[in-house]
Amino acid sequence: MMVARFLAVVIMAYLIGSIPFGLIIGKVKSGVDIRKHGSGKTGATNVMRTVGTKFGILTIVLDVVKAAVAVLLAGLVIGDGLLTVGGIALNWEVAQVMAGMAAIAGHNWPVFARFRGGRGVTASFGTLFAIYPPAGVLGAEVLAISALRSRHMSLGSVLGAVAAWCLLVPLTIHYEFPPIYLAYCLAVVVLLVYQHRDNIRRLRRGTERKLW
Repeated sequence: MMVARFLAVVIMAYLIGSIPFGLIIGKVKSGVDIRKHGSGKTGATNVMRTVGTKFGILTIVLDVVKAAVAVLLAGLVIGDGLLTVGGIALNWEVAQVMAGMAAIAGHNWPVFARFRGGRGVTASFGTLFAIYPPAGVLGAEVLAISALRSRHMSLGSVLGAVAAWCLLVPLTIHYEFPPIYLAYCLAVVVLLVYQHRDNIRRLRRGTERKLW
């Protein structure tokens, strides 16, 4: 029974994450497939550049909410149940982490958009908001400040995730915060760096496109 619940959590989170709000907004507002413009991604940054700032902000909100919902639902589905695998007990915290990764995977490689999605920034922060709100808030603040000052969303995204991880380190060491959340946040940092690898190369060369 618990195996089925955990499997359901992953599938549900992936499908929720796969809802391509950026693509939908682009088609409804301007009749365009934003994957054929700009960066070719369905994320908020490309929506801002292709459709307009206010629609980019709407995309941010919707993508954050969908990822947060996926994580919160995972906790509700698993509840107090435990799944033991190889002597290791998997609880709702593990389920939330699994749901978070599945939601991000859905956002980046959505089944509803031929597996062509975004880079996972807003989805990642949505999962952090759900798992530990202060980490999500700090990460979002650092992202916003860095992006506004540098005019590079890619730089702000990575720095925001790193800031969230740094917040969780002392909590894990000194206050018995679940280590799996710290590991998850580190995985988010690594994934965002990987997803922005081309942007990072352009940043180093000074050729990365600015927000405005």
